[in-house]
Amino acid sequence: MGFVNDLNSQAFVIFGEHIEWSDMVGNLLGLAALALGWRRSVVTWPVQLLSGLVLAAANLSAHLTGGVGKQLVVIVVSVWGWQQWRRSAGPDRGRAELTIRFAGWAERGWLVAGTAVGTVATALLFQQFNLSWAPWPDAYIFVGTLAAMVAQARGWVEFWFAWLAVDLVGVPLAFNSGLAFSGLVYIVYFVLVVAGMRSWWLRTRIPQQPQARVAAPKGATV
Repeated sequence: MGFVNDLNSQAFVIFGEHIEWSDMVGNLLGLAALALGWRRSVVTWPVQLLSGLVLAAANLSAHLTGGVGKQLVVIVVSVWGWQQWRRSAGPDRGRAELTIRFAGWAERGWLVAGTAVGTVATALLFQQFNLSWAPWPDAYIFVGTLAAMVAQARGWVEFWFAWLAVDLVGVPLAFNSGLAFSGLVYIVYFVLVVAGMRSWWLRTRIPQQPQARVAAPKGATV
C-alpha cells in the first residue's frame, strides 16, 4: 500500500487548495485520453484505462464510493472500447475508422432512460449501505460516465453531450470532496469537449463508408 499512499500524498498547494499526486496525474491522463478520442486515435482507450486506475486511488482517498466505482467502470469499458476500435482501425492501426453519426431517437431514448434508471438505482444503493456522503451526484457521475463511454465506443456524437452533462455535476462535487485539481481541470475538459463535439459533428456531414455495427458489451443496455 506504500505506493498508493505516496500516490495520494500532497503534490503542492495552489490558492490554498491541496493538490494530490493521484488527482493531478489521473486528470492529466484523462485530458490526454479525451484529446486522443477527439482525433479518433485507438490509443485513447489504454490511456483512459491508466487514468481510471490512478483516479480510483484519488477517489478512494476522498471516500467517494461512486467515484471509485466510476473509475472501475472506466477501466472495464476502456478494455471493451479498445477492442472495438482496434477492429475498425485503418491500415496504420492507429486511428479508428468508425462511422461517426448521431444516434437515432430510439437509441437516444435507451441511453437517457438507462442513465436515469441506473442513477436512481445506484443512488438508492449508496444510501442504503452508506457508501457515499453525496449519493445522488455520485451515482449520476457513475452511471453517466458509463453511458458516455458506451456512446463513444459506438461512434455517436451524443457522447460529447453526455460528458458535458457529467462535468456539470462533477465540478462542484470535486471541489467539495477536496479534489481541487479535478475541479480546475474540468475547465480544460470543457474546451476539449466543445472542440471534439464540433469535430465529430462536422464529420457526420462527410460521406463515410458503412462499418459493421459495434456490439454492446455483454449485459449492457443502451
